[in-house]
Amino acid sequence: MLIAALASVVIASCYDGDTCRTLNGERIRLACIDAPELEGRRANPIAAKASRDYLRSLVLGRTVNLRRITTDRYGRTVGELFLGGTNVQQQMVRSGYAAIDWKYADQCPWSR
Repeated sequence: MLIAALASVVIASCYDGDTCRTLNGERIRLACIDAPELEGRRANPIAAKASRDYLRSLVLGRTVNLRRITTDRYGRTVGELFLGGTNVQQQMVRSGYAAIDWKYADQCPWSR
């Protein structure tokens, strides 16, 4: 797998526990994790809001490093976020606000 260079981006908003938007409008789907859904048939609004709020506490308004992996069917960048030496996805899983998405775990070396 080709590892792309890290880009510095500022996170402007987080819709839920695994989707954010940068200051320049790029939509980012956090790779390798699955957070509770806010809406739809699998919705778990209380857990989803807690997950979203925790992600926001980590990255909102901050400059983070982004490792772009691919683009999903909705046109979002699929990538990993890093804040200092911390992998944001790993932090979400460790804290119980997201789970490893085993279907896509091969995209992130830490999740194997």
